[in-house]
Amino acid sequence: MHCTSEQRLDDGVLEREFTLGEIPGTLWTPATAAPAPLILMAHNNGLPRKQSRLVARARHSATHGYAVATIDAAGCGDRPRSAADEQARADLRRAMQAGEPVDDIFESLVGPLVEKAVPEWRTTLDALLALPEIDGPVGYSGWTAVGIHLAVAEPRIAAAGFFAGGYVPHAQREEARQVTIPLLLLLQWDDEGNPRQRALDLYDAFGTKEKTLHANMGGHTGTPWFEVEDGDRFFGRHLK
Repeated sequence: MHCTSEQRLDDGVLEREFTLGEIPGTLWTPATAAPAPLILMAHNNGLPRKQSRLVARARHSATHGYAVATIDAAGCGDRPRSAADEQARADLRRAMQAGEPVDDIFESLVGPLVEKAVPEWRTTLDALLALPEIDGPVGYSGWTAVGIHLAVAEPRIAAAGFFAGGYVPHAQREEARQVTIPLLLLLQWDDEGNPRQRALDLYDAFGTKEKTLHANMGGHTGTPWFEVEDGDRFFGRHLK
């Protein structure tokens, strides 16, 4: 892991940009001497790691005693995309503008992103846990499809907070039955791009016996800020 820049923020959090081979990432660590538990934070459907809402959540969690890391995995954020990915995104834009069904397009776009992203998240986790300022256990927050696949593949993930606003491929809906860690699922009740019943069915499918659903009124980007605070309390019960 190569640190490309670092700065101490006004709240005392240390923000570091890093690269790990071809993987670019950001790490926030609290202003404490003791090793901190780690939260991996991923944005829905491959949005950039520097997106303002993700950065705000990461910094908030870091001020509450967590190390937080995010990456642009393969095909995500600013990293190069395959010709197939670009075609799927173009098809998605066209279909949405025309009011046509988009599930098949999402399947062809998101499925490969998940398959490519999870190995890079695991590689990143290996490197992060080798740092003296970070200790287990490990939590995951954000993109549901990647989180499901990662939770099934990676035994070091101890708890997860998922956002129900992103498309979850059929393969991950089946994998949800194998998720047995404590889980918090956030649902926007009026999310225009995420059928409510599909999210409720996914919640039912999770195999864990310790799962909580938080549903709030509003559209896709309307998640109340207090859910960030509740998320930190959730991780406090399972990571500290």
